[in-house]
Amino acid sequence: MAKLLFQEDSYIREFDATILDIKDNKVFLDRTAFHPGPSGGLDTDRGWLILPDGTRFSVDRVVKEGEKVVHIVSGDIGLLKPGLPVHGVLDWERRYRIMRLHTASHIIAALLFNSYGAKVTGGHIAPDVARDDFDLRGVENWKEVLRQVIDEANNVARRCIEVRVYWLPREEALKIPGIVKLAGRLPPNVEKIRVVEIPGVDIQADGGPHVKNTCEIGTIEFVKVESKGARRRRLYYTVSP
Repeated sequence: MAKLLFQEDSYIREFDATILDIKDNKVFLDRTAFHPGPSGGLDTDRGWLILPDGTRFSVDRVVKEGEKVVHIVSGDIGLLKPGLPVHGVLDWERRYRIMRLHTASHIIAALLFNSYGAKVTGGHIAPDVARDDFDLRGVENWKEVLRQVIDEANNVARRCIEVRVYWLPREEALKIPGIVKLAGRLPPNVEKIRVVEIPGVDIQADGGPHVKNTCEIGTIEFVKVESKGARRRRLYYTVSP
């Protein structure tokens, strides 16, 4: 398993690592700041791997294979060998927009959970737009509810709340009400669970990158809503440039 640097610091843009293995155009590193997609519903990070001589390889996609993080690259693959040092560079503009949307999604999910007991039943966060599905069965005016939650989420974001990230023993974490807002999904069976908390707003088990303060989100903008079934009332939203 690669050490997941983004879980320690979401703002790491560049890092040094060693190639552990290569299979075709798949590169396995001992440590990485690239977040794999669609893990946690987030789109893949992109960027570059650079050899000591300056040769660059485009990281086109990052995925998980079991517990391993796979960097799918393009370039002269024959130059890559196990044991070689590489310098990783993230496409930061892409990553930062995903981080802003990810923290916004936690605020939206918390507001809907607290008001309606609605859990998230699906979703995906890409750099340009995010979508989340909510179980809003029994809520007749769900379209208006999803429109209004954007305004409520913006009010929260403008309070400039510090986002806290820490680890708790699994048993302790699972005692926290609302720690899991994904319907039918528990955190991995690990000894410690990574917790993302927006004090007074939300607390969730989460393994992905977030902004440090809600004021970094900017303005959350409503895009549209769709019905994908009673358990999947879909909300699309984005953030201002």
